[in-house]
Amino acid sequence: MGNSVTIRGKAKYLGGVGTKVTGITRRKFKPNLQRLRVTVGHGTNTSLLVCTQCIRSGAVVKLVKLQPFRLPSVEKTRPVAIEAVPSGPRARP
Repeated sequence: MGNSVTIRGKAKYLGGVGTKVTGITRRKFKPNLQRLRVTVGHGTNTSLLVCTQCIRSGAVVKLVKLQPFRLPSVEKTRPVAIEAVPSGPRARP
């Protein structure tokens, strides 16, 4: 819970006569809920209301409709060392 303060007038440092509080009303701070399809348990998918902090922190696992494309794996070979050849104005003998 908190207060919503309504202010009227121009600040003195801006050339006005000052600001006045004309109303204070109670307000609620609500979480930013999003409807999201998530994977729960052993591959079960459900639709839940999830706060944005839980989505950003990774507390819930989003439903993956398509797996990302991956190139076929190629055997890793040792890189060949390439000898550096100097270039530029100072490289001349």
